[in-house]
Amino acid sequence: MGAHSSSVAIVLICSWLWIVGAATAPTGDLRQRLAVRKHLRRLNKPAVKSLKSPDGDIIDCVNIAHQPAFDHPFLRNHTIQLRPAFHPEGLYDKNNLASELSKEKPNSLTQLWHQIGRCPEGTIPIRRTRKEEVLRTSSVKRHGRKKRRTIPSPRFADPDLINESGHQHAIAYVEGDKYYGAKAIINVWEPNIQQTNEFSLSQLWILGGSFGQDLNSIEAGWLVSPDLYGDNNTRLFTYWTSDSYEATGCYNLLCSGFIQISSEIAMGATISPVSKYGRSQYDISILVWKDPKEGNWWMQFGSDYVMGYWPSFLFSYLADSASMVEWGGEVVNSEPDGRHTSTEMGSGHFPEEGFGKASYFRNIQIVDESNNLKSPKGIDLFTEQSNCYDVQNGNNGDWGSYFFFGGPGRSPSCQ
Repeated sequence: MGAHSSSVAIVLICSWLWIVGAATAPTGDLRQRLAVRKHLRRLNKPAVKSLKSPDGDIIDCVNIAHQPAFDHPFLRNHTIQLRPAFHPEGLYDKNNLASELSKEKPNSLTQLWHQIGRCPEGTIPIRRTRKEEVLRTSSVKRHGRKKRRTIPSPRFADPDLINESGHQHAIAYVEGDKYYGAKAIINVWEPNIQQTNEFSLSQLWILGGSFGQDLNSIEAGWLVSPDLYGDNNTRLFTYWTSDSYEATGCYNLLCSGFIQISSEIAMGATISPVSKYGRSQYDISILVWKDPKEGNWWMQFGSDYVMGYWPSFLFSYLADSASMVEWGGEVVNSEPDGRHTSTEMGSGHFPEEGFGKASYFRNIQIVDESNNLKSPKGIDLFTEQSNCYDVQNGNNGDWGSYFFFGGPGRSPSCQ
């Protein structure tokens, strides 16, 4: 074969390979489908037993050693800590037990899936993630993550930042010391969300670092998020980040990190019942604290359910202690130029309406360096726009340090 013939043959073969390659290369849609499928396989571990909740959720009972936490490379050979070495001192004294077991006790609440059954010992309940939930996010990588700039920052209350980020808060906070945990009893509601890309929550924040790219945060409370869950149900949630929501952390068990030990309570599952305006009130107790022996950050729900822990290596600043603690409400407002939707915070009513009408946090406490639970000193309040969402605090014998908070969003006083 001559040189010219060889060149032609090579060109034809290369063209044929290029055409075949182009035909078999995954398209953008196919790439996304494959990425979603892989993501769901990683999250939805094989179940020992599955329960269909009345709200449509599927709760998978997964072997405790097979949970998503252990996808983390640093946790491959981790020995699960089945209980904290220490609880905070004072957690089970008479005063705290009285507040836990009061008339509106947290244990009167349950999760809807409990109506169908429970998970066996040695497993943990994981809410199954659905394909449509992943597809609602901007990308598979961002699924289960908060948007950036979501921390209430009393130090940087810049109106332009408020309008740009859309996040608004009504909180109580303490700073200026070292904090090793926080506790609160949180009133549970089902606020109205106007737009599906908005949310409303009530939570506590354990914070370390600055409010820049190095922020460490552990968060827990209740949340209504149509975007994340596809409905308006009130759900228990946790969150963590070690780099200001950039690349680390997620809600619940939607990434590797938090190690759950409880077989009783499912992160992200619906809380029931919720408070009604002028009628019965319900609340949940949340405690997050740093085990002084092992250094891990633990979470307890109610007076009975130790949920699990965040290993200390996940964090930089929080590997030692927190420098700020916040309690309160947050909403996302999607309207531009300072206008507001009618997404509600808390009960959707202003704090001056009081018990039974406004939402509250009560018996708020911090954990000090000696692992003692105590009422915080020097509580400050913060809200970006008190005519939309407000906060008012107080102190008494039964409720200790408390505050009422919330608001209706768009209203005659808030445009």
